[in-house]
Amino acid sequence: MKIAELFDVSGKVAVVTGGSRGIGEMIAEGLVSNGVKVYITARKAEACDATAARLSTIGECISVPADLSTEEGVAAVVSEVGNNEDQLDILVNNAGAAWGAPIDEFPMGGFDKVLDINVKAPFLLTQQLLPKLRAAGTADDPARVIMTGSIDGLRVPVGDNFSYSASKAGIHMLARHMAHFLNDDHVTVNCIAPGPFESKMMGYLLDDPEVRSGIEASVPMRRIGRPEDIAGTVLFLASRAGSYLTGAVIPVDGGISTHG
Repeated sequence: MKIAELFDVSGKVAVVTGGSRGIGEMIAEGLVSNGVKVYITARKAEACDATAARLSTIGECISVPADLSTEEGVAAVVSEVGNNEDQLDILVNNAGAAWGAPIDEFPMGGFDKVLDINVKAPFLLTQQLLPKLRAAGTADDPARVIMTGSIDGLRVPVGDNFSYSASKAGIHMLARHMAHFLNDDHVTVNCIAPGPFESKMMGYLLDDPEVRSGIEASVPMRRIGRPEDIAGTVLFLASRAGSYLTGAVIPVDGGISTHG
């Protein structure tokens, strides 16, 4: 029982949505660096291509620009994987959106956009890639679906991101629900719930030194999450070490969830 074998993911094939920046880029780099062939998606083609080019200097990374809030975007990813791979070992549903507005002014569009990309897209993409996931999964080494939830889906946020927190609570339950139905197909479904990490979504806060210090002080471990923190959790879930885990939500939050 050696660590190198327990955490080995080399030779696997993965899709990471929202992989051009932030947490998605951290996850994609962790997988590519450990011998996984990774397809990354992003709505902006230029950013997606640039990140794939950078990661291709480390390993194998393919850019698939797509807007996963649309049927056409989901179909484009499914077609790219289907045309080039016999099976899919790892699907990381990470792409996400947020919206903030005072409760009296929160618009319908703020729910439609966020729920479409944060909840509906992960379900539809997983559903349509199930044949490739089933082809990869075995009893000893299941295929893995990993959802990116949020600590804001586990506790009441301080901000006015009502649709975001609802969507992340929803993706946590969706992961558990899908996990229950996919056990016999040798496909596990788990969820990570990140706290504060460097990302565009949090950039407007973390770029302000005073606000950043306040956020760091609010985290029991007194720091912002690092790439190794999120990539390490995904590598655990994607490897033999995490193969007996399904339907779980893992907070990667520096202890914020201990506040209740």
